[in-house]
Amino acid sequence: MFLDRVKIYARAGDGGDGAATFRREAHVPLGGPDGGDGGRGGSIYLRVDPGETMLREFHHRHHFKATAGGAGSGSRRHGKAGSDLTLVVPPGTGVLDDATGALLADLVARDQVVMVARGGRGGLGNVHFKTATHQAPRHAQKGEPGEERWLRLELRLIADIGLVGLPNAGKSTLLAALTAARPKIADYPFTTLEPNLGVLDLGPEDGRRPSIADVPGLIEGASSGAGLGHAFLRHVERTRVLVHVVDGSARDPEADMRVIRDELAAHDSALLEKPMVVAFNKMDLPGAAAAWPGFQRARERDGMPCQAISAATGEGIAAFKALLARILPSAEELATPPEPAGIVVHRFESAGDAFQVLREAQAYRVRGRRIERLAAQTNFEVEESAQRFQRDLAKMGIDEELRRAGVVPGDTVRIGRVELEWEPEAWEAR
Repeated sequence: MFLDRVKIYARAGDGGDGAATFRREAHVPLGGPDGGDGGRGGSIYLRVDPGETMLREFHHRHHFKATAGGAGSGSRRHGKAGSDLTLVVPPGTGVLDDATGALLADLVARDQVVMVARGGRGGLGNVHFKTATHQAPRHAQKGEPGEERWLRLELRLIADIGLVGLPNAGKSTLLAALTAARPKIADYPFTTLEPNLGVLDLGPEDGRRPSIADVPGLIEGASSGAGLGHAFLRHVERTRVLVHVVDGSARDPEADMRVIRDELAAHDSALLEKPMVVAFNKMDLPGAAAAWPGFQRARERDGMPCQAISAATGEGIAAFKALLARILPSAEELATPPEPAGIVVHRFESAGDAFQVLREAQAYRVRGRRIERLAAQTNFEVEESAQRFQRDLAKMGIDEELRRAGVVPGDTVRIGRVELEWEPEAWEAR
């Protein structure tokens, strides 16, 4: 099975809790706070491995979780950081947020790395909250939850040459004639159910070794989801040269040619701007030999290079290789990815103190990066921590905004994953 599109769940590790401890030593009656910080949770990364050609690591496993950070302890001992988790993907993998469809990264370069889920920060121990007027704080932060998200990984093969054509046009036979690849070949449509890759040998005097991708046959309407080929149209997006393989023995080779061009244009009009070559195949059959002169004249009018071949017998293959050699770029250009170096999309986060109060069914929802982090790191079972959180609400203006929105005692207020019951003087976590 060729896996080129998968959905995975990534859950980074939570940060470890900070400790609220005090020195306990002989002859030191008032030792003061000495709670250490929690360790950072492990993050999840994707790394490009050129040895991978499909998303095989995600065939049976779809959930991935990094380890949590360790809790802090007394004597200012910090918790151990969680271990990061690195998943390998093939070159050409696009990473999208499944919920929004937003592109997070387009990975094409060798060993390129992107973080897809950030580990939570470790909570601060109570040693950080000692002041001149508050010598024995019992407040310590809980660890921040790690990021979690569903991701969609979509592979677009990176090949120098892409073979496209209708089913049974002879693409797999041509791939076998040009390279050492041995795809499944049969005399019926849709023999190829997944892309095949091969490497073209242009001869000992030519140092180039371009790769060729045989894309499953397209039919009319493929760009709209018809047939088997629609799922593979994206695999021709990164190719440098497109080869139209036309069955010369078909009833109307010219119409077949138009179908493929129309489907490529409907998927992405930029595909028609790539260098194109036509392989007029099956010249060993009488119908193809009769149709070739008229087809050749039409391609000359279009200004599109065309070569008559028989992939089955080898007729015209040497001339076709020479034609490809003239069109392909230099060895230096072939050594770089067909597209610019992969991108990682960096998005600005909203201002730290920005927040929003929304009505959510019978409850109120407070959204904001900083307040959600504070809520997640507050231990509401410790009175001092709950009071500190309430003071933060007042400082940030959230308390006043909730009252303006109509909150009354007993109402539920949700902040991140925390659900609280509104009380004028104190908060209780549910």
